[in-house]
Amino acid sequence: MQPFSRYLFPVLFAAFAAVCLYGLRGDITLISLAPLVRGWELVALAAACSLLNYALRILRWQRYLAKLGSPLPLRFVALTYVAGFAFTVSPGKVGEVARARYYSRFGISLSHVAGAFFVERLLDVMAMLALAALITTTAPRYYPVMWSAGFAIVALLLTLTLSPWSRIASALESLPRLPRVVSRLGGGVCKALGAARSLLSPGTLLLGFVLGLAGWGLEGVGFYALGCIFPAAHLAPSAGIGIYAVAVLVGALSFLPGGLGSTEAVMTALLAAQGYAVADALFVTIACRVVTLWLAVLMGCIAVWVLRRQQGAAVSSWQ
Repeated sequence: MQPFSRYLFPVLFAAFAAVCLYGLRGDITLISLAPLVRGWELVALAAACSLLNYALRILRWQRYLAKLGSPLPLRFVALTYVAGFAFTVSPGKVGEVARARYYSRFGISLSHVAGAFFVERLLDVMAMLALAALITTTAPRYYPVMWSAGFAIVALLLTLTLSPWSRIASALESLPRLPRVVSRLGGGVCKALGAARSLLSPGTLLLGFVLGLAGWGLEGVGFYALGCIFPAAHLAPSAGIGIYAVAVLVGALSFLPGGLGSTEAVMTALLAAQGYAVADALFVTIACRVVTLWLAVLMGCIAVWVLRRQQGAAVSSWQ
C-alpha cells in the first residue's frame, strides 16, 4: 500500500492536468511562442517579482514563529517555508501545513504552525482585496465576491478575538459521547485558532498585512510586465495589478487545488475585456501561472529534496 499511496497524488494530478489541457486544446493551438522570445526580459522580470514575493513572505513567517516563542535561523525557516510550496496545489493551499513536520524537532506543535498558516492566509486575502480595489470600476461583476470575502474576514477576525478557544478545546476533548477522532480533531482546530489569536496584536497584524500587500503587489507588477509583451492592448499598471488580485482571489474562494481553472478563466476574461485577443490573453495567463504557481511548486519540490537529504544532519548545523 505504501508505493500505491506514494504515487496516488501524482497520478491524480497528471490526470487532472490532462483533462484541463484537453479542454483548452482549441485555444492552446492559437498560442504562438514568438512573444516569449520577443519579451523574455519581461518574463524574467515577472519571475524576479515572484521571488521577491516569496522572500517577503518568508520574513513574515519567521516573524510569526518568533512571536509564537520559537525563533529560528532565517536559512532554515526559508528552506522549510519554500518546502511547503510543494503542496500548494491543494484546496486553500492547506497542504502547506505539511511544513510542520520540519519544526517538530524544535518542539513547535502542529497547532502553532496551523495557527500561523491560518493568519497568513487571512492576511493574504485582505491584501488581495486591497489590490483588487484597483480594478473595481471595470469589473463590477466581481463585486459580490469581494464583498463576501470582506465580510468573511471581519467575521473571522471577530470570532478569533472573542472566542475562548482553550476552554472550547478542553470541553470538546472531555465530552464522553463524541468519538475520539472527532474530539481530538476539534480540540486541535481550537488550539490552532488560539495560537492564531496570539498573532492578531495590532503591530503583528499590521506588519503581516504590509508584507503581504507588498509581496502580492509585486506579483501583480509581474503580471503587468507580462501584459506589456503585447503593447497594443495598453494595459495600465493599476489594471494589471487589479486583474491579478481579482483572479487569485476568485481562485482562492473557489477552493479548487491551487485555484486551477477558475483563476485562469477569470484572468483571461479580464484581459480580454481590456482589449487583448483571446490567444494573447491566454498566453499572458499561462506565462503568469508558470512564473508564479508552478515556479513555487518546482522550488518547493527542490526544497523538500534538500531537507530529506539533510534529515540526518544535526540541528546545530542550521545555527
